[in-house]
Amino acid sequence: MIKGNDYWDNLQGSAGLAGGLDLAVEANELLRGSANQELPGVAEEVSQSCGVIIHIITVLNEQGEAALGRPRGRYITLDIPPAESEETIAGIAAVTAEQLGSLLPSPVSLNRPLLVVGLGNDHAIADALGPRVIALTYATRHIFRQGQKPAGLAPLSAIAPGVLGNSGIETAEIIMGICEHIHPAALIVVDSLAAASVTRVGTTIQIADTGIKPGSGIGNRRSGIDAAMAGCPVIAIGVPTVVDTASIICETVKSLDDYWQGKAQLFPTKIDEGACRFAEKQLLERFRGQLMVTPKDIDELIAADAEIIAAAIAIAVHPGADTNNYLDFIR
Repeated sequence: MIKGNDYWDNLQGSAGLAGGLDLAVEANELLRGSANQELPGVAEEVSQSCGVIIHIITVLNEQGEAALGRPRGRYITLDIPPAESEETIAGIAAVTAEQLGSLLPSPVSLNRPLLVVGLGNDHAIADALGPRVIALTYATRHIFRQGQKPAGLAPLSAIAPGVLGNSGIETAEIIMGICEHIHPAALIVVDSLAAASVTRVGTTIQIADTGIKPGSGIGNRRSGIDAAMAGCPVIAIGVPTVVDTASIICETVKSLDDYWQGKAQLFPTKIDEGACRFAEKQLLERFRGQLMVTPKDIDELIAADAEIIAAAIAIAVHPGADTNNYLDFIR
């Protein structure tokens, strides 16, 4: 029988592969392994608020970068409850806004706007989180450029640049051109992510101050969007909307192994690594080894998560927005 995390570690257990996972918390769990040992140069804090579990992973130095396969910075992962009511959405948005605000420059200057960018393809629902957040975001920069300074608002611009296949222009190139023109105080980038566990799809929000590499979780790497490119702090917000089928196979095998522990008299055949890899090959060969899947109710998950993120941005950015009136600050 497979013991502990052996198969999981054999399947994805290297810093290079962990660096391909979108969620830092998954990479941290993967590399710590069954021994649950701390990684050198990596600090972790866990807390809870409004039913949201908050994991803060900080990559402290070069040693941490090498261990986790990520640049130094803060990676905040929020495990959120089901968004079944406006009250729940408001609570999650409040926690998200607090964590987002901790990474944004303070105070927000009235002379330099924040720029919110929604990455992804609005015509592919699993990749539509970014554009859906932009559709809900209330842009205000033009009001301030007219000489007005409305109480309770801060200058904010929002754009969904689309995808390379439609525009023929790299997203990073579009953003760079906008940043050179409007000189934002900070850039907030929203994108759909890939998860290594089905339990994280639609239930996790990640916020990081290290920028983003669009498509890295599904092996489709585009030019990175970070502070060096934008000329300002870059905060990335993402929600896992897809999971690799190989990971589902891996999780299923681990679950079966846990179930059959101590029941060898009923199930004497051992499930070994070779059997697992055989199953992967048989199931995924026609897809060249990779098949991404998303839940049937992904449209509902995207709608709820887009509202949470748009509300969190409004609460974090606009002085007059809070959990009681955030609907007045989104569209």
